[in-house]
Amino acid sequence: MNATRADSLRFAVLGPVRAWRGAHELDLGSPQQRVVLAALLLRRGRPVTVAELVDAVWGDEPPPAAVSVLRTYASRLRKVLEPGRDAGEPPRVVVSAADGYLARVPEGSVDLGVFEQRVAEAKKLRATGAMSAAADLLRAALDAWEGTPLAGLPGPLAEAERSRLAEERLATLETRLDTDVRLGRHSEVIAELAALTGEHPLREPLCQLLMLALYRSGRQAEALAVYRRTRGTLAAELGINPSASLRELHGRILTADPTLDHTSTETETETTEPDTEAEPWVSLAAGHLARPAQLPADLATFTGREAELTQIQALLPGVPRVSGVSGVSGDGTPPATVLISAIGGMAGVGKTTLAVHLAHRLAHRYPDGQLYINLRGFDPTGSAMPRAEAIRIFLDALGAPSQRIPAHLDAQAALYRSLLANRRMLLLLDNARDAEQVRPLLPASPGCLAIVTSRDQLTGLIVYEGARPLTLTPLTRAEAHDFLVRRVGAERLAVEPEATDEIIARCAGLPLALAIIAARAIAHPGFPLEAIAKELGDSRGSLDAFAGGEPATDVRAVFSSSYEALSAPAARLFHLLGLHSGPDISAPAAAALAGLPLRETRGLLAELTRAHLLTEDAPGRYALHDLLCAYAAERVATEETPQERDRATERVLRWYLHTADAAYPHLTPHRRRVSLPAPPPGCHPLTFATHDEALTWCEAERPNLVAAVHQAATSPRPRLAWQLTAALWGFFYLRAHLHDWLDTTRTALDTARDTHDRVGEAWSLNDLAVALTVTHRFDEAIDHLKQAMTLCRDLGDTPGRSQAMGNLGNTYLQLGRLDKAAEYIRRSLVLDRAHGSAWGEGVALAKLGDIYQRLGRFDEAIDHLERSLAIQRAGGNRWVEGVTLDILGTVHHRLHRHDDAIQHYRQALGAIRDIGNRWDEGETLGHLGDTLLAAGDPEAAGTTWRQALAVFEEFGHPDTEEIRGRLRRLDERGPDTEGA
Repeated sequence: MNATRADSLRFAVLGPVRAWRGAHELDLGSPQQRVVLAALLLRRGRPVTVAELVDAVWGDEPPPAAVSVLRTYASRLRKVLEPGRDAGEPPRVVVSAADGYLARVPEGSVDLGVFEQRVAEAKKLRATGAMSAAADLLRAALDAWEGTPLAGLPGPLAEAERSRLAEERLATLETRLDTDVRLGRHSEVIAELAALTGEHPLREPLCQLLMLALYRSGRQAEALAVYRRTRGTLAAELGINPSASLRELHGRILTADPTLDHTSTETETETTEPDTEAEPWVSLAAGHLARPAQLPADLATFTGREAELTQIQALLPGVPRVSGVSGVSGDGTPPATVLISAIGGMAGVGKTTLAVHLAHRLAHRYPDGQLYINLRGFDPTGSAMPRAEAIRIFLDALGAPSQRIPAHLDAQAALYRSLLANRRMLLLLDNARDAEQVRPLLPASPGCLAIVTSRDQLTGLIVYEGARPLTLTPLTRAEAHDFLVRRVGAERLAVEPEATDEIIARCAGLPLALAIIAARAIAHPGFPLEAIAKELGDSRGSLDAFAGGEPATDVRAVFSSSYEALSAPAARLFHLLGLHSGPDISAPAAAALAGLPLRETRGLLAELTRAHLLTEDAPGRYALHDLLCAYAAERVATEETPQERDRATERVLRWYLHTADAAYPHLTPHRRRVSLPAPPPGCHPLTFATHDEALTWCEAERPNLVAAVHQAATSPRPRLAWQLTAALWGFFYLRAHLHDWLDTTRTALDTARDTHDRVGEAWSLNDLAVALTVTHRFDEAIDHLKQAMTLCRDLGDTPGRSQAMGNLGNTYLQLGRLDKAAEYIRRSLVLDRAHGSAWGEGVALAKLGDIYQRLGRFDEAIDHLERSLAIQRAGGNRWVEGVTLDILGTVHHRLHRHDDAIQHYRQALGAIRDIGNRWDEGETLGHLGDTLLAAGDPEAAGTTWRQALAVFEEFGHPDTEEIRGRLRRLDERGPDTEGA
């Protein structure tokens, strides 16, 4: 045989379509014949049907003998590409496949494949900081282009692919220019950028690059002129303003922001270590980060999708098969980043199910953990998750302290990427709205895998991030039958094969529809399948529509067939769940929503779970899929009166409020609490026996509590918003959930002001000011507290006024303004004693003791602190007792009474740990280490400081670096050096 090897051939599509065997260029025939070859090459080894090829060559007006002509083209191409093939030998390059053809050529033998490989490698180099090498690769990739792709070819395929490839080239050119600017070659690229912005005046990334290059070249006025020109063009052509990022750059250029200047952090480096000098918070990436494992449970009855799983896993290195223990890298190298932008397709097609199943198969390849988030991109209510919220959720999951999270989205995204640097993690980004929602969540580390699901094609991710799309189609008839076998059972299906076929046909292969109907059949084992099939046929809206088009109406019809099979109490509970605002719901909260006993509610939740209308993601916690939630909301709107909907909403909101209020005295004993009326009938809030029980409940319900505050703010009972926020004060303080604390207190304050609720305004001003003080936003805190004092005076609220005074004194104390601090704390002490507030009196005495010790008036300090301690112990207030003991330890340390100081610090730790106050625990450990060193025990000091450091790193305490410095100096001293 003398057959031509496919790998001796080379092909070009990035210009005129051409082919070579060695150095000899081949005659590929007519333009139409070249279209056939281009179609096969662009499909990358996958079959192209005859019908697709006919459409590619002639579009909507093919000649009568189009199929015959097409086969002639294929035959001629085989002769050109394989001239030495024997007559009886099967083709090796243009191969028949089912009803069409495919081209078997190595990826590296097509210039487009080489281009894409170089671009992908360049992006990896950029991610590791090797900017110069990345720029060289990008330049080499672009140099392979020979003009307009598919030049001279007719037909709709060539036209569409020319546009796509041109966009891909332009995106790559933008990346190369961005890389050059980062490398400090801004002056060299100005001419090229100016020409490109002239060709593409609406392309804002090019405009941004040109502005930055001009500014860094000392041409600020020209940079501003580019912005004005672009703004005018956008307004004239599209009627829109420039993007936020372009406007931000314009503002920074106007103010000559020094951070725009080129720095060495943007030049090539061969290390992936973060530049902590440039961004101090990046040092978090080197800290003790969490190892999240957030994947939802895999479906035990998962079936089918083997072809799709094979296709996806083929993208990963060292994944030779799907069955068995797959995903083990053959060469031990970490997997490259792969973005599967469309496990996509219509609603209910099983995108999430497949993604979760795949993620579980691959999870062991990513030892640093798995992150999962539902982005709610196609939530029927339109409440897609904001990018900032999604990033914050991931930062929390990774252990980033709330106090160290930057305010702006770009900085948050940079911190998130830094935390993922050098880590091998799997990310499942579910139900994305568009590429812009996903882009800040994508890792830069080449050891990570991001799986994205969406109904959108996410073209931006495909073009700019090299994402690999997979459009999920409905199940085949065989897969749908296997699906029902796994759920309903083979024996029952075998008895009624015609009804089974009818159900499969009506569900049109949609997994969501099949699951609901299977649940109905399981719930009623005595129902013949024929009856279920007839109901589907008789229902409003044909299930055949699930094969395509907008699925919402059809999904509603399928939901109805399952909903109507529920018992009446379960159906009522299901549609009432459409009123709940949180991401999930506990059984007691569901009981309050429905106004039912807890035992009865648990049975109804189990019924809904068995019918697959509800998922139990964790023991005792239930969630609705977004489409089911929309369906429940529709049903409750039609089946309950407005008055009953309001009563149900009020019941669950008051349940959260009264349960939070029950937790409050365990967390903040003897502190003033909001006076609440009795809960409404059917609302049975929880009670708590211990501090730990209360704290655990608050932590588990935190997302629902935050959501409840916002729901209350827009409900007929807006007063509940500030009352619930006030009840959560101690929890947010203890656990340092600063973002949620600020968010809820601001919402409470705005709501109180909008509804002219002056009592709520006073409470909210006071509570918000404490959160602002903790975050060192002292000026805002002082302003809020002065407003609160005035408002409380007008209302005759002496306890509130005293609290505001004490908080104002503490804010001045944190600022170091001891005279002001003493003035307001003394005034608050007088008022606290007048109205008998043990909490306020104890806090005021402790704070005065702190002021006196800072002034060196130690006798007065000890006197005030011991009086405070007596009050706290009499009332069992471990919170303030721990703080007071810590200050007493500091007084004795400064008096060189080291044994007394050590004793007080250890007593303080006992009290602080009893209430779970991690923030103060770290500070007391730091103080204890100081005293141990001064007492001549450097080994014990080092051990204690290391404990403090672990706590500080957990919450991002401002003294983290100071503790690290003490440990470093201790190591430098050596083991034999004693403290003085």
